[in-house]
Amino acid sequence: MTNSSALVGCLAIFFFTYVAPASSATHSVEWSLGNDYSSLATGKPYAVGDTIVFNYGAGHTVDEVRESDYKSCTLGNSISSDSSGTTSIALKTSGSHYFICAIPGHCSGGMKLSVNVGAAVSSGGGGDGATAKTTPSPTLEGGKAAPTASATAVMKPFEALVVTCVVAVLYALALS
Repeated sequence: MTNSSALVGCLAIFFFTYVAPASSATHSVEWSLGNDYSSLATGKPYAVGDTIVFNYGAGHTVDEVRESDYKSCTLGNSISSDSSGTTSIALKTSGSHYFICAIPGHCSGGMKLSVNVGAAVSSGGGGDGATAKTTPSPTLEGGKAAPTASATAVMKPFEALVVTCVVAVLYALALS
């Protein structure tokens, strides 16, 4: 019984140290006419597992479209569409994702965003122990706030190891 407890403890330590600490971020976008979305499209780290949350008022939509429809602002061919005022898009696949506002004139007026999604980010496996990615809040001319991205907190591998060891010790004590 003691050997199986030790094995379970070691497996738990391995899991919480190397498997569990994958990070994901939530990127908030203030979706309206007059914002420059190019700062969100270039140089920002998007990964599989991240979420983009579009916040907007009445009279706008968030439509995911194909690249050709994005470039030409073609309406009516959306992959998905929402007009609820808060749209959460889970980035489930790597590659380019394209979003437009499908209200006539809004896409051509700049309400369009393309993001390049890389592979999922993991902070485990002997890395440098980096925390979740963060993004500064850029400001547009005229003092308007630009769309921002914020990261969710992730445990560092050492912290996960300590918590797992405490849980394993408590588990072993409970079995004895």
